[in-house]
Amino acid sequence: MSCRGGTLCCVPRASTSAPGARPAARGSTARVLGATEVHDVPPAPVVLLTGPEEHLADTALSSVLTRLRQETPDLERTDVAAAGYLAGQLATWTSPSLFDERAVVVVDGVEAAAEAFVTDVTAYLAAPSPSTVLVLRHRGGNRAKRVLDAARAAAQAVEVACQPLKREQEKVEFVLAAMRRARRRMDADAARALVHALGSDLGELAAACDQLCTDTDGTITEEDVRRYHGGRVEASGFDVADAAVEGHAGKALALVRHAAATGVAPVLVVAALASRLRTLARVAAVRRPADAARELGMAPWLVDRARRDLRHWSPEGLGEAILAVAEADAAVKGGGPDADYALERAVVAVAEARSR
Repeated sequence: MSCRGGTLCCVPRASTSAPGARPAARGSTARVLGATEVHDVPPAPVVLLTGPEEHLADTALSSVLTRLRQETPDLERTDVAAAGYLAGQLATWTSPSLFDERAVVVVDGVEAAAEAFVTDVTAYLAAPSPSTVLVLRHRGGNRAKRVLDAARAAAQAVEVACQPLKREQEKVEFVLAAMRRARRRMDADAARALVHALGSDLGELAAACDQLCTDTDGTITEEDVRRYHGGRVEASGFDVADAAVEGHAGKALALVRHAAATGVAPVLVVAALASRLRTLARVAAVRRPADAARELGMAPWLVDRARRDLRHWSPEGLGEAILAVAEADAAVKGGGPDADYALERAVVAVAEARSR
């Protein structure tokens, strides 16, 4: 593979991933893509990758390169760091080839760009070359804002919002979308367990999805997730809460101690217990079950799981469990002499309150 201007080319990191398209900014002509669309980014004359989430940016870049190489197998690719740019280089990299073949120029670290780059690229973006795809990677901040504004105003520009997925439901949807692309089915509870096991690292979540698709058959269940990621799931406060709400006192105690051994703070486990019980109480209070998801603003799968749990809970038992967790919450926040003991006592109380 040859590169323009003698610049060293590099191979992009492999990736996977998915959810949440965002609207274009007011006054912007750029088409804005979200996390659900990073696997299908068109090779526009200008592709702007904004935000700190590296996995989404890597996936978007891989998508652009794949589509370009389908059209031009001998694609010329130039990689450059904006901070080390020298005046006039952009004109060399984007000048048409002898046969006007497609080329791609990937500029990393636009947020740290030298003034010479800002000047040259701003002028270039007023009339980008139709035979070159210019990919600009900007991780955030106010530096090089002129470049962002010019890129968003460029004709046929595409912006990919590479922002972290902060809400749990966004990450669950990310996992389920990865499974849909792989043409595999996965239980919502399994997706949630995987998110609890691996946290916010989208690259790790995507790799785990690939592993589960390779190592399992049929619908991927929560048990499959536990089999391959059990040690990490056990350190989750949400898993402690699940065991306690399901009435498994011994299992919940074992998980509490494992969580403590792996550095999970008692206050986080109490918060997970409180969240789980609060969901049960909110769903139980809805008079028309068919409207629960809309009325409560909750994902339908969360409502369905709460309904299944509520078959084994009486109002009195739920009230006892909520009081026990409230006492533990006060204790782990400094109101008691032994936070670990208070937490274990609350876990047992929740498990025993089930079916009362």
